[in-house]
Amino acid sequence: MPNNTPDTRNLDLVFERIVDLPAEAIWQAWTTPALITQWFTPAPWETIASEIDLRPGGRFYTVMRSPEGQSFPHEGCYLAVEPCRRLVWTNALGPDFRPANTSAGGPIITAEITLTPEANGTRYHALARHATEADCQAHAAMGFEEGWGKALDQLVALMKRQQG
Repeated sequence: MPNNTPDTRNLDLVFERIVDLPAEAIWQAWTTPALITQWFTPAPWETIASEIDLRPGGRFYTVMRSPEGQSFPHEGCYLAVEPCRRLVWTNALGPDFRPANTSAGGPIITAEITLTPEANGTRYHALARHATEADCQAHAAMGFEEGWGKALDQLVALMKRQQG
């Protein structure tokens, strides 16, 4: 029987790190608009707006601002919401699973954040799935690993301050 499973090695980007925070704190940072605007975009970029409807089919919306002041709105749809464990969204769909207008540019992705408790914190696993190798390569060239790492550093610093 032939294997019809596509080879996705050239379509996915992965970022993983163990962080010194409980999964609950990371989840709170990912699911609270007032917190997302404080860490989500790697500095010197900023996230200036966020709306979250935390349910499958719910809206995940952010507006990023470049250091030059240009705004970049991003809208997506949550696919899976498993509190303190797993969060999946895509920009291929808008709220209520409606097909998105993807003509705005930028890679189309499905992103998954998985949180696994570890002895000294939480294993943070981020997976960005792409439809094409070109989109994956473009996302990597935009600084995926550095950007997602810097954003995670900002999340950790923010939540440690919140914990006091």
